Amino acid sequence: MPPRPAAKTPKVGFVSLGCPKALVDSERILTHLRAEGYAVAPTYDDADVVVVNTCGFIDAAIDESLDAIGEALEQNGRVIVTGCLGARPERILERHPRVLKVTGAHAYEDVIGAVHEHVPPQHDPFLDLVPPQGVKLTPRHYAYVKISEGCNHKCSFCIIPSMRGRLASRPIDEVLRESEQLVRVGVKELLIISQDTSAYGSDLKYARRTWRGTERETRFLDLARGLGELGAWVRLHYVYPYPHVDDVIPLMAEGKLLPYLDVPFQHGSPAVLKRMKRPAHAENTLARIRAWRAECPELVIRSTFIAGFPGETEAEFAELLDWLDEAQLDRVGCFTYSPVEGATANALPGAVPEEVKVERQARFMERAQAISAARLAKRVGTRMRVLVDRIDGQVAVARGPGDAPEIDGVVRIRQGGKLKVGDFADVEITAAREYDLDARVAT
Repeated sequence: MPPRPAAKTPKVGFVSLGCPKALVDSERILTHLRAEGYAVAPTYDDADVVVVNTCGFIDAAIDESLDAIGEALEQNGRVIVTGCLGARPERILERHPRVLKVTGAHAYEDVIGAVHEHVPPQHDPFLDLVPPQGVKLTPRHYAYVKISEGCNHKCSFCIIPSMRGRLASRPIDEVLRESEQLVRVGVKELLIISQDTSAYGSDLKYARRTWRGTERETRFLDLARGLGELGAWVRLHYVYPYPHVDDVIPLMAEGKLLPYLDVPFQHGSPAVLKRMKRPAHAENTLARIRAWRAECPELVIRSTFIAGFPGETEAEFAELLDWLDEAQLDRVGCFTYSPVEGATANALPGAVPEEVKVERQARFMERAQAISAARLAKRVGTRMRVLVDRIDGQVAVARGPGDAPEIDGVVRIRQGGKLKVGDFADVEITAAREYDLDARVAT
C-alpha cells in the first residue's frame, strides 16, 4: 500500500501480546515514536497504521497472535508485525499476506523504520513532549524493567533462544538509572524481568560500571543491592535456582527487596528435567527452598510447571506431586506440554495423549490450590502492607508483597473506597480463599 498522507499528528495503534518482556519492547517502540511526534491511537479507526507485537512461544499464543493480526487487518488494513512470532515470518505471511512488514523480537529500529515508510513523521520538537520515564503500558504505580535479552540455555521444549538470541545483558548503570528515573516520577513497584535473571551480566564478564558514585559489577547480586537502595518495591522474576541466588535472600529478609521469587522449576522429576535439558536440574532444589525460607520466613515462591512432557510416566508425574507437597510453593501455574514448532522435545519418544495431559494438569492444580489455600489461611489475623491497583465501589483491590500483577492473587480491602490507586496501605487480613485474601484497613 502507498504511504498514507500524514495528518498534522500521525497516529499509531498498538496491540501488545505475550509476556512482560514483550510489553517492555512495546513501551520502548512507543516511546521512540512518541518522541518523534507520533500519537498513540486508542482505536483501529483512529490509527494511520497498527503495530502488532506478537507472541510465538506455544501454539495457543501463536493462534492468538494470528487472530490479532487478522483483526487489525480487518479493522484498519495497515499492519506492521513484530515480536517473537516474527522470527517465523512464513507463518504470518501464509495466513496474512497483506501485512506491510514483519520483524522479529526487539527489532526496534526495523519497526520504527517501517512506521516511517508508511506514515512519515511530522515532528515538532517544540510541541512533542515525552514524559521522562517514556511511554508506559502499565498503571503509573508499577513498571517492568527488562535487564537483558535472550538466553543461553537449550531447554528442549523452548524456542525462545532462536527467537530472541543469546543472553545480552544491559550494563548495570543503565538499568539502575532507568529504575531510579521510574521511582523519581512516582513508580512504586519495579518488576525485574528477563529470560534468565540469575545469569545477568555473565555475558559481559560482570563489567564494572559506576552509579551513585560507587563502582558496581554487572551481576545479579550487585543489581539487587542497587535496586534495594531506591526505596520502591522490587520484585524479581524468572530467577533460576543457582547457588548464588542464596546471597540475595538476606536482602529480602532486611526489607530491601520484596520477599518474592519467581522460579521456573518446570518439573520435580530428575529424569524429566534431564530430558527437558533444564539448567541446574541436578541441584537439590528442595534443600535450597528450605534454606531460603530459614533465612527469610516471609518468602513467597511462585513457579510454573509442564504436565505431559514427552515420555512422562505416571511414576514421574507422581514424583512431581510429591515434590510439590514437599516444596509447598505459594503460587503455581501449570501448562500442558505444547509441541511448539522447532522444539527438540518434539522428537522425543513417548508422546503423552492429550486427555492424559489435561487430566494430570487438573490433578496438579488441585494439589497446588490446596497448598495455596493452606498457606494463605496462616495469614489471617496478621498485618500486611499492600499496594492498591484499583477501586471497585467500596472495595480496594490491592496486592501484597507476594502478589505480582495479573498472575498472582489479590487482597480485597472492605470499606477501602477512601484509598486511591497507587496508595500503599497497612491492612489486617480477615479471611483467606484459595488464591486471594480479604482485609480491612488496619487501625
